[in-house]
Amino acid sequence: MTHTYNISGMTCDGCIAKVSFLLKRTPHVKDVEINLEKGQATVTMDEQIATSVLQDTLKDYPKYQLSEGSRHSHIEKNIFAAQAEESKSWIQTYKPIVLIFGYISCISLITALSGKTFDIMLFMRVFMAGFFLTFSFFKMLDLKGFASSYAMYDIVAKKFSGWGYVYAFLELGLGIAFALDFEPVFVNAFTAVLMTVSLLGVFQSVLNKKKIQCACLGAVFNLPMSTVTIIEDGLMILMSIAMLSMYL
Repeated sequence: MTHTYNISGMTCDGCIAKVSFLLKRTPHVKDVEINLEKGQATVTMDEQIATSVLQDTLKDYPKYQLSEGSRHSHIEKNIFAAQAEESKSWIQTYKPIVLIFGYISCISLITALSGKTFDIMLFMRVFMAGFFLTFSFFKMLDLKGFASSYAMYDIVAKKFSGWGYVYAFLELGLGIAFALDFEPVFVNAFTAVLMTVSLLGVFQSVLNKKKIQCACLGAVFNLPMSTVTIIEDGLMILMSIAMLSMYL
């Protein structure tokens, strides 16, 4: 038997994959087809499933609301949400990242100027520590949500579902390592490799023009994947290579 449900909150291909994945985990669900434009999910099941059960499947992601309400009212809501997203300016969309980079740059600059001369090595080390600690913090707020979003585009997470969880803790470890200046040669080399692997998935998604959510700040902010993400990862790679060359 097949039933069609309205689902609000879906805005991109990443949402389609996530909602489809969650619904397919429900017992007796055989297949799920998502129509993003209509905001609908067509669920094929081998026996009747209560709507409340399907709603419970999405409870960890409150932005997705499943219902059997009016199809037309739901479409209007979806169109309104899409128009609101499109009307956002660049600064409104990426405000969280701009603020984070601004604050980290500020504290890094103050620290680097604490001596008689500007210490570029200290600036980069503090910046890297702040970057990884801050970004891992947002991932930890919804670790499951981050892992799910990360698996939409990362080349490793696509093959190994647990990589998103590992990656969040690796960022935390790197942040602590940079803050303590622990084994700088190894840490910088490892960072360069890790961020390069991460960049490959981002690069593929941007080139293919996939409209998916960037997981750099976990599942807390709905940031679109774009060249901003490439610049962000690229900057970390360049800094780690620059620091590595100074140590060698």
